[in-house]
Amino acid sequence: MDDVEVRQVDIAAVPTTFDASVVLLDVREDDEWQRGHAAGAQHLPMGDVPARLAEIDPDAELYVVCHRGGRSLRVANYLARNGYTPINVEGGMLAWVGAGRPVVTDAGDAGSV
Repeated sequence: MDDVEVRQVDIAAVPTTFDASVVLLDVREDDEWQRGHAAGAQHLPMGDVPARLAEIDPDAELYVVCHRGGRSLRVANYLARNGYTPINVEGGMLAWVGAGRPVVTDAGDAGSV
């Protein structure tokens, strides 16, 4: 099956705050998430996405992020084939940090990527 065209955006086009209508879906593994993530992001490891699709709001503006942008693009393609309109974050969390955006731990402390 051909991949549908998934929109990709530079970190500058990604919002800095998230809520029910704007979701940053972080598809990195648990250990990566624990080290640091964007405040308000939704964590769903890449391998869990097919089984947990119902947890992703199809009506939300959906940004997908990983460490560098490769895994998130694969997940975004999968989501697009399943009725979502995801936006892949080019450069991933490395770009997020590179743009001076904060990362936090689950405890609310400063995190790292």
